[in-house]
Amino acid sequence: MRATWNGETIAHSDDTVVVEGNHYFPRDSIVSAYFTESDTQSECPWKGTAHYLTVEVNGQRNVDAAWYYPAPKEAAKQIAGRVAFWRGVKVE
Repeated sequence: MRATWNGETIAHSDDTVVVEGNHYFPRDSIVSAYFTESDTQSECPWKGTAHYLTVEVNGQRNVDAAWYYPAPKEAAKQIAGRVAFWRGVKVE
């Protein structure tokens, strides 16, 4: 699987986990130079607290376009150490 945004590959892996239709990529498969931590957080009743990352590629920012669960609940333990995407990031 490959995640792209603004013409660049921002993550690539043969080892993704699909949860609720989203591919969760291993954290070490993302191109870290394109990502910065965001202060945004949200709660999922069964996954836990999501933290967000902003993607910046070729001078354009996509705020909170990626998320991860640093300490997922037991029901979502398979996404520990993984990152998923939305907001126009193409995953294929």
